[in-house]
This record gives sequence, structure tokens and C-alpha cells, in this order.
Amino acid sequence: MTARRVWSAAVLGMAALLGVLLVITGRDAVDAVLGTAGIALLVAAWFSLGLPRLDDPRGAPVFVAVVAVAVALMVSASPTLAIVQGIAYPIAWVFCASIRRAVVQNIVIAAGVTIGFLVSLGTTPDALLQTAFTMVISLGFSLAMGFWIAHMSELGDRNGRLLAELEGAQEQIAALHREAGATAEREHLARELHDTIAQDLTGLVMLAQRARRELGASETLRIIEENARATLAETRALVAAGAAVTDAGIDLASALHRLAERFSRETGVEVTCIVAAELALARDVEVVVLRCVQEALGNARKHARASRIDIAVSASDGRVRVEVVDDGIGFDAERAPDGFGLTGMTERLALVRGTLRVRSAPGAGTTLVAELPTGNVALPTGATTAESAVTA
Repeated sequence: MTARRVWSAAVLGMAALLGVLLVITGRDAVDAVLGTAGIALLVAAWFSLGLPRLDDPRGAPVFVAVVAVAVALMVSASPTLAIVQGIAYPIAWVFCASIRRAVVQNIVIAAGVTIGFLVSLGTTPDALLQTAFTMVISLGFSLAMGFWIAHMSELGDRNGRLLAELEGAQEQIAALHREAGATAEREHLARELHDTIAQDLTGLVMLAQRARRELGASETLRIIEENARATLAETRALVAAGAAVTDAGIDLASALHRLAERFSRETGVEVTCIVAAELALARDVEVVVLRCVQEALGNARKHARASRIDIAVSASDGRVRVEVVDDGIGFDAERAPDGFGLTGMTERLALVRGTLRVRSAPGAGTTLVAELPTGNVALPTGATTAESAVTA
């Protein structure tokens, strides 16, 4: 049963009870008219003013005022009808936008009941004493009960927020556990590739070189050696992609310098790597930065035919900027479809609210610029940059 039906049933039930009491205790025709008018006014006010504002009680003061008038009429007809307070005070509490307004509305209801008592009981000292005693008890009980319910509701809301925060923390912990497991699996796979396929490919390259020395120049052996070297380079790239960003105390700058040095040694391309000094990033940001540089170098190895590549990593205004520039053959960035590398890089950056821009033209080289936000970047005033130029 919805709140609307519950409240409507409560109002109608109270009206029926008041009607029975009015018939039993009514003293004359005037009392009957006053009591009937009060009951009718209560029901009419509920369906015309109260029910439409049950979900938004900010405009309810008029409704509460009408209820106070109805209460005054009923109690004026018979003091026994003061039982209407059982529905009037809850209305004063429910139909309010703040605790302060609820207190004011309770006082308005109490004023209506007091007026009714003064009319029905008179103003004799005993009547005044009875009226005062009744109003202090009823109003005090209503305020105490209302404050207690409001306090419990506040505690419930706070506990709900704490529970939501706890569930969020548990989800973060679960995500960290999954990430740690995935990282460990990638590192394990990288070690296996390095210890098996990479070693076998290295041996194959050495055997091809030995055969060429012993048997003389051979086009077939030259092709075998070139294919083995290319496959070995790809395997090493997979090993680097699966390895941790930092291990044995190696930071991101050192990892990027080692990556640039290895690329230069394997391809003969001059690589410059400039990383801002004192760059402190969260681990997930370090992963994205390193993977972006790896992917950019992988694309350059496959397509660029470059003789020089420049890598620059900097941070300012809470954003990390990674720029990789090559002097290769370039391509039409507007017409050429995204390869898997650029698509994967874009998707990886999107996970951390980052962006990727590609500038290229045929014969004009290619520039990749990745930017991603971070809340954990420390660049002291006057910090310089550390540069390492790696050549073949």
C-alpha cells in the first residue's frame, strides 16, 4: 500500500471515528453543526490541499492552517473530539520543509485545539487549568516524538551514506585485487616469453649468422635472419608491454629511457627522451604513460621509416602530456583509418579520461600527443628537466 493510500485511509478512518463520537457526545444542534463542519473541512482539506502535496510539502502551510481551523471547530463542538490531535500533529510534522517550520505548525495546531477547548469548556479557572494541562501534555509529546523521529531519520540517512561509501570502498578493493592479479599474470607471461620464445629466436638469429659466415652469402639465409630479427623485436615488445612499470627501484623516467635505448639499439633510429624532473604520478597513470610510449614506438617501427624520434613527458595544471614525434614518411591523418595501435591507445586513455591527438601528413612525419588528468603530480618550483639522448 502506497503512502497516499495509507494517509487517505488514516484521514477517513479518523473522520469516521470523530463522527461516531460526535453523535455520542453531541450536546445540541449547534455542536452537531460545528462538529460536522470540522470533520467535513478536515476531509475536504486533505483531498484538495494535503494529498496533492504529499510528495512536495513545501507549499503545505495553507493546508496545516485549514486543519487547525477544522480542529478548532471539532473541539468546540465537544472536548472528546480533541482525539483529532492524533492525526493533526502528524500532519504538522509530515507537511513541512524543515524542523523549524514543523515546530511552528505544531504550535498552530495546538492553538486550534486551545481555542476549541475555550469554547467548549469555558474560561473558568478549572477549565483553563484543564486546557493548559492538556495542551502542555499533547504539544510536548508531539514535539518530543517528532524530534526523536527526525533524529532517527537523520541517523538512517547517515548510515545509508556510510553504507554506500563502504560498498564503494569494497568495490575499489575488489578492483585493485583484480588489477593486481592481472598485472601478476602479465608479468608471468612476459617472463615466460623472455625465457622461451625470445631465447629461441635469439639462437635462430645466431645460427643464421653462423651459417652465412660458413656457407657464404645466401639470400635464403638473409631472409631467415631478417624474419627472425623482426619476430624477436615483436616478442621483446610484448615482453616490455607485459612487464611492470617499475621494478627493482626503477622509476618511470628510467623505464622510458631504457625503452628508448633498447628501441634505438634494435632499429638504429636516434631516440631522444625528455622527462620532467621530480615527476610523481599515480601508478595507473604511469602505466598509461609507458604503454602509450610503447605503442607509439611500435607504430613508428612498423610504419614510419623514421631516422629520429623525440619523446617528451611533462606535467602542468594537473595534466600529464606525452608527446612522441618522428620524422618518418607520415600519412594522411584525416583519411587513413585508425590502426589497432591508435585505437587501443585511444581506448586506454579514455579509461582515465585522457585524450589522444594525431598530427601527420605524407612526407611530414607524425606527432602523437596524449594528455590525461592526474591528482598526484608534484612539480617543485624551479624544477629542471632530465634529458637522455640515445643513439644507435
